[in-house]
Amino acid sequence: MALKATVVKAELQVSDLDRHHYATYPLTLAQHPSETDERLMVRLVAFALFASERLEFGRGLSNEEEPDLWRRDYTGDIEQWIDLGQPDESRIRKACGRARQVVVVNYGGRAADVWWEKNAVALSRLSNLTVIDIDADTVEALGAAIERSMRFNALIQDGELQLMGENGVITFRPRIRIAPAAQAA
Repeated sequence: MALKATVVKAELQVSDLDRHHYATYPLTLAQHPSETDERLMVRLVAFALFASERLEFGRGLSNEEEPDLWRRDYTGDIEQWIDLGQPDESRIRKACGRARQVVVVNYGGRAADVWWEKNAVALSRLSNLTVIDIDADTVEALGAAIERSMRFNALIQDGELQLMGENGVITFRPRIRIAPAAQAA
């Protein structure tokens, strides 16, 4: 018998002072049986970092053809493709051909560093790619904060994210490994 996804509800209030984006999102996240709590929470953080009315969760682990999150315009064209972890370099290249902007939210401590060292040269040729890294301690704290029903306030200012919930605050600054020149300035 196949295992079913666990449904996690989250209310996420985003105050992004860097992008001047302020909104509250009632989110339903389906946690695939093979998805860790840490990965699910990194998906939630990625949503907070790139929040917009049209940003939505893809089928992720259930579908190789979709990203973990994406934003499409009103014609269906992909504006932003967001993958988590350490995706294959060929997958990233393919995504860069399909979307205006591609973001990889890299996490996993030493494994993330090894992945970056292996792929940095090839990925640096992709002009519409951003790779950010979330450190292992933050990912561990995020995983410990998961509940079946959650409420968070996400405050983003000067590149730092404060995720405030009922059980405390997680503060971190994602490290930008690579970004398009216009975005990095």
